[in-house]
Amino acid sequence: MAETEPDWRLGRDIDGLPVVRYQRGEREGRPWASLLEVLAPGAPGVGEAVSTVDPVEFVLSDMSGWIVSGSVDFGERLLRRGARTLRLGHTMLRDLAGDPPPAGWADWARTPLRDGYRSVPCDRDAGELAPALDAAFGPGHPDHRPDRDEQSRQEELRDLLAGRVVGPVLPSSALIVDATDQVVAGAVVTDFDGTPWIAHVFRHPGLGYPGLGRDVMRRVMADLADRGNPGMGLAVTEGNSARRLYESLGFRFTRSTLTVVVP
Repeated sequence: MAETEPDWRLGRDIDGLPVVRYQRGEREGRPWASLLEVLAPGAPGVGEAVSTVDPVEFVLSDMSGWIVSGSVDFGERLLRRGARTLRLGHTMLRDLAGDPPPAGWADWARTPLRDGYRSVPCDRDAGELAPALDAAFGPGHPDHRPDRDEQSRQEELRDLLAGRVVGPVLPSSALIVDATDQVVAGAVVTDFDGTPWIAHVFRHPGLGYPGLGRDVMRRVMADLADRGNPGMGLAVTEGNSARRLYESLGFRFTRSTLTVVVP
């Protein structure tokens, strides 16, 4: 999203009655209706009558060319009308208050990373993170984007690190570097509407060591808990084997979201 704060909008029909509610943003150079909800009579926070217009017809006519993220059912209805799938994602949340991670997970000094790797703050330029990220999400990975060139990917990463995509990067974020100070792994945590959100967790498949991603996640989780955060979240793409790692760390599925490009 282009905004760093939630920006809720109502999509209205020709008579001015609301049809859908969504957060307005930008994604891949297109307008983005995130968290889109079809409004029903008495919907919380609306306070007025709602439209009887078919929400699919409304999106097709008023949001042509947009990216829309919403329920799987609504996304599939758009797909049947010519929309294109961008991503099927699953939101997962981790309770840090009721089920706090072991305190030792955050102690980088007493339990250093293996093989001489070390943690540094997530304050580096996008160009330093890009090689490891590109390698982590290479061909065959469900999040691989062959339609985005290197410049576009770095611009998106730069916007993320600047807080212009999801929200500001939180200090619990961490990068992992080797003896030459090259970034080989990391976890970028952002503030998503008041909830710490894993925007990226990655490891260069040819660098680091197996299990490094788990080590980084454990430390990030413990640090967030130490700072008083009651929970954290992430979204994992359908088919991404990392979901098993997140489940083993206590993340629990909450909902699925289908993101499509409206024709």
